[in-house]
Amino acid sequence: MKITKEAVLDALKTITLPGEGENIIDKGAVSNVMIFGDQIDIDLQLENPSLQARKKVEVTILKTLHEHVYEKAKIKINVKVVTPPKTSEVIKGKPLPGIENIIAISSGKGGVGKSTITANIAVTLAQMGCKVGVLDADIYGPSIPTMFDMEGARPLSVQVDGKSKMEPIENYGVKVLSIGFFTKPDQAVIWRGPMAAKALNQMIFDAAWGDLDFLLIDLPPGTGDIHLSIVQSLPISGAVVVSTPQNVALADAKKGIAMFEQENIQVPVLGIVENMSYFTPAELPENKYYIFGERGAEYLARDKEVPFLGAIPLVQSVREAADFGRPASLQKESLLAEQFISLTKKLVSQVVFRNKNLPPTKAVEITNLVGCDAIKSES
Repeated sequence: MKITKEAVLDALKTITLPGEGENIIDKGAVSNVMIFGDQIDIDLQLENPSLQARKKVEVTILKTLHEHVYEKAKIKINVKVVTPPKTSEVIKGKPLPGIENIIAISSGKGGVGKSTITANIAVTLAQMGCKVGVLDADIYGPSIPTMFDMEGARPLSVQVDGKSKMEPIENYGVKVLSIGFFTKPDQAVIWRGPMAAKALNQMIFDAAWGDLDFLLIDLPPGTGDIHLSIVQSLPISGAVVVSTPQNVALADAKKGIAMFEQENIQVPVLGIVENMSYFTPAELPENKYYIFGERGAEYLARDKEVPFLGAIPLVQSVREAADFGRPASLQKESLLAEQFISLTKKLVSQVVFRNKNLPPTKAVEITNLVGCDAIKSES
C-alpha cells in the first residue's frame, strides 16, 4: 500500500492535544511529515513538558495512523519540547468610564514644583476647551486645594445609578479631589501604605468624575507604595516627570523615569518638564540667571530619549499665584501663560502619539490643538 502525505495529515487533523481546542495540524504542533515507503517520520513540537502528556500524544498518533492510514506502518515520532515566550505581566488597572486619558505627573524629589505644574497644565487644558480633572494623590502633603482656592471645601455626595458618589469640587473649569478636603489644615496624615491606598481608591472609584478628556494625577514625590497603587488601580496613559536643572533633583528624576519604565509597570514617559529653569529680575528683563544649573532637565530628556516638554522660569508671580489659589496660566496673554500653553500643546501631542502607537487606550485624534472640541475617539 502506498502511503500519501495527504492521508497522514488528514488523520492527524483528528487529534487534539490535552486541554487544547485545535487539532495538532492547525495548532502548528506538527512541524514536518516525511514518508519513506511504509515508514512515517513526524516532527512534533509540544509546549507541555510532562512525560505523561508526551506519551499520551505519541500513543494517540500511533493508534490513529494505524487505524486510518496503514495498520503496518512504521511510525517514528520526534518530539521537541518548546517553551512559549514569557510574557511580562504588565500592571494595568481597570478603566474609569468616561475618562479618555489619565496622566500621572511625578517628581523624584520634593519641592521642584510638581503640583504647580499640574495645576497650570490642568487650567491650560480647560482653557483649550478640554474637560479636565485633577486627583491630588500626594497623600502626605496635599497642596492642590490651596492652588485652586479650595481650602476648607468639602465634596458633596451625589447619587449616580443608585450609588452614592463623591462629587469633585470644580474651579477654573477643573474638577478636583484631594485628601486635603478630608483633613484639617494643621492635621498630619500618618497612615501606613495600605490605608493610603484605600483612601486613594475611594477618591478614584467612588467619585462622580463624569466625562473627562484628561484626568491629571498629582503624585507624591519619590517612588513608593502610592505610585504602585496608582498604576495597579488605573490604566495610566502616560507620565510626566518634573525636575529642576539641579543635579540633585535630576538624579531623583532618573529614578522616577526608571520606575515607569520597569518591566512590570511600562507606563510611557510622555516628557520631562524643567521647572525653575532660570531667574529673570523684573528690573533686568533681558537677563537670565541659571541659579540651579542650565538646561539640566533638557539634557536628561535627551539622554533618556524622552520628549522635553518645556522650561518654566523661576518667577515670583508663579509662587504668588499658587499661594493665592489662582494658577499663573490664568493670566492671559502673559509670557507665563504662553509658556504653559506651549508646554501643554507638546504634552497633548505626545498623548496623541502615544494613543496611536501603543495599546490599550482609545486612539485620540486632535486636529486643532487650540481646543479639545477637536478630540474625537476612534473605536
